[in-house]
Amino acid sequence: MDSVTLTDNRTGKSYELEILHPTAGPDLIDIRTLYKQTGMFTYDPGFTATASCSSEITYIDGAKGELRYRGYAIEDLALKKSYLDVCYLLLESHLPSTDELCAFDKELRKRSFVHEGIKNLFYAFPDRAHPMAMVSSAVSALSAFHPEHIKLNSQDEYRVMARRLLAKLPTLAAFAYRRSLGIPFIYPSLERSYSENFLYMMRAYPEQDLSISEVEIRALDTIFTLHADHEQNASTTTVRSVASTGAHPYAAISAGIDALWGRAHGGANESVIAQLEFIGSVDNVDKFIERTKNPDDDFKLMGFGHRVYKNFDPRAKILKALLDELKLEIGVDLELLEVARKIEEVALSDEYFIKRKLYPNIDFYSGLILSALKIPKEMFTIIFVLGRSVGWLSQWIELQQDEQKRIARPRQRYMGKTSKSL
Repeated sequence: MDSVTLTDNRTGKSYELEILHPTAGPDLIDIRTLYKQTGMFTYDPGFTATASCSSEITYIDGAKGELRYRGYAIEDLALKKSYLDVCYLLLESHLPSTDELCAFDKELRKRSFVHEGIKNLFYAFPDRAHPMAMVSSAVSALSAFHPEHIKLNSQDEYRVMARRLLAKLPTLAAFAYRRSLGIPFIYPSLERSYSENFLYMMRAYPEQDLSISEVEIRALDTIFTLHADHEQNASTTTVRSVASTGAHPYAAISAGIDALWGRAHGGANESVIAQLEFIGSVDNVDKFIERTKNPDDDFKLMGFGHRVYKNFDPRAKILKALLDELKLEIGVDLELLEVARKIEEVALSDEYFIKRKLYPNIDFYSGLILSALKIPKEMFTIIFVLGRSVGWLSQWIELQQDEQKRIARPRQRYMGKTSKSL
């Protein structure tokens, strides 16, 4: 057994802790016995140096700019496979055969309809309710419609639960959007693919035979793929934490949606577009770059830097190439694109950004493509939810199968008053 020795400088006493070796990434010090041995906890705000679980789903090498799902490079999956291929991979641990993919697709189409009672929930929201609030509430409400999922004991039961929610989320998302506009809901079409169906339910009107271009479908499908999973980020950690209590899986996913809503997480792409619109012109870029570098200015350039990636976000590279390919075909706002290109050009050559390893991330490009798909800014984070839902579900299933799982219960560094008397 490999181990590391920890010496308490106060007492001179030494303690031995096991070193764990992953299949990829840095070695880990197993601190599960630390408190028992030493009477001390570790202190790690934001869990920047703490692994909370073992996982076989997703691997990121931030220094190299590498992202893999079940061992497959994101570049290969995004360019050669569909989002449903990726969903099957994450849920079933292998890529589907042609027959498996066909059966999976058909099952999701049939499960995409929601209970009529769910519609009443949407009608209860005010007209200008944010779609994230509505979708989070609707997913949580699904636990009332499927109480049988509170106690699942087999892979087959996990499979039904996961596929049911994966199928219904685009319908709930489209309902939330249409409720915000006060226009009639559109039911799913059994004749349309997963990504196409979502665009159809967003755009169509009753009795309309709406045509959606293959270019648009492929663009949205790629965005879903790039968002499918991303290790133990804030929302995934939230899903796992809630799931560790034994809560209904849909309650755990709803909590993940709420965590994703924050502008420091899934809400960042909405902020990027808002900022590009605020900057307005390439003539203003240098001024805002200087504001970013000014320590006395609270202006922050959105879409640059990442908690994990200290190289170019591989997802951003894919979207940048896709944006170049599709900018004329899907009608990208060329003025905003020019502003974005100028920011990218300046930032990638500026010592301030280079020294801090502030590269463009996925949010910098995704908003431009979503805008071209005529998806409003308030729906950007919902798109993130649709893509990430399969990752959350895969992580939930993996947690249930983990023989070492325990309820999430971090400790604290108490700094308050002690021994006060009345």
